This record gives sequence, structure tokens and C-alpha cells, in this order.
Amino acid sequence: MKDIQVSQEVEKMCCVKRGVKGSPAPIPQEGEWTKCKEIKDISGLTHGCGCCAPQQGTCKLTLNVKEGIIQEALVETLGCSGMTHSAAMAAEILPGKTILEALNTDLVCDAINVAMRELFLQIVYGRTQTAFSENGLPVGAGLEDLGKGLRSQVGTTYSTKNKGPRYLELAEGYILETGLDEDGEIIGYKFVHLGKMMDMIKKGVDPKEAFEKNVGTYGRFADAAKVIDPRKE
Repeated sequence: MKDIQVSQEVEKMCCVKRGVKGSPAPIPQEGEWTKCKEIKDISGLTHGCGCCAPQQGTCKLTLNVKEGIIQEALVETLGCSGMTHSAAMAAEILPGKTILEALNTDLVCDAINVAMRELFLQIVYGRTQTAFSENGLPVGAGLEDLGKGLRSQVGTTYSTKNKGPRYLELAEGYILETGLDEDGEIIGYKFVHLGKMMDMIKKGVDPKEAFEKNVGTYGRFADAAKVIDPRKE
């Protein structure tokens, strides 16, 4: 440790012994209560969200940390084409770093940097998803957020005052048709689950058959008085 410089005022002071020395408050980590003093004492899986300064895009970052080292990283982005390239870089950069290194690494995109900051705060304060899960979650658990087909759950809706709402993509998948009742209000929709469809196509299933087998409906779509293509009508 380097010599610490002390001002003359402090140098002249007499020594007064301290009484009780406060220790770190225990935080819940992977089913245990731990007093963390160093980065290697930190473990947990959690998420963080952030956006860039112009609010042009957002990022959700999921990290699985074991003994201070990032073992797994899931980067999901929305709203900015440039950010997807940054996300690819972040996915290469993050695993293997300590969470302190990651916090001080330029991840190129502000949205990802902000997500890392928010995630760091959750981890070091014991607010992780695995706070009360014994031994935490295995590496690979981050992919469970994506579900079948390993695609992010994205919702995209659009609306104007003159023409009303359009559902374009929701958690179930890509919206093919929207069902309207007699009053012109949305009562359901037809969708295709793109992740499952692509999995079947990669396995050799005919694309038309794969498409048809992964089409579903939500709500009272079968009772619709009128069906529209939300992207054209």
C-alpha cells in the first residue's frame, strides 16, 4: 500500500481510540446472508434496464455472477439499430470480467452502460432475483427469459388519433390479423410464433407447414365482425 499523505493539522492531533467498528450489513445472496467486503464476495443473477441520453433506445441486461465474476450475459435491445452492434460487442466483453470491471468498461452504448449501472446496484445491495435461491441459478438460466425459439419477448403497438391502435407484435409473436367487433374495437388477434416456426424450418419442415403449425389466436378473434391486417389497413 502506498504511503498516505497526512496534512499537518491531522499530524499534530493526538490519537483517540474508536469504539464500535461498524461491519457490513448482511445481504441475502443465493440462499445465504453474507457480509460482503470485496467484489469476490458477490454472487447472484439479476436484470438491469437503461436507455441512452436521447432516449432513442433501451437495453435490458441480465447477468449471472458467481464470486464476483460474470459467468453469463444476456443483452436485449430495442429501438436503435446502432445499439444492436454495441450489444454484440457487450456480449463478447462482459463474461469473465468482475462486476467492478464491467461497471468501468465502456460498453459503447449509453443504454447498455446505464443498464450495467442499475444492475450493479441491485447486485451489491442484495436485491437479485436469486437472493433467496440456494446456490443461485446455473449458467444458462438467462436463456430461460427468452422461452422457446430463444427470441426476446417484444411488444410493438402503434396508434394515431385519426385511425386508432394497431397491434404489430406482442409477447405471443408477430401479429398477422386483428379482430374487430361491430363497434370497430379490438377483441382479439391472430399471430405467428416466429421462434418456434424458425426452429421447425431449421429441422427441415416445409416453411409453409411450419408457418401454419405455429399460428394461433388470442382473445375473441373467432367472434370478430371484421378482420384487418394491422400493417396495411
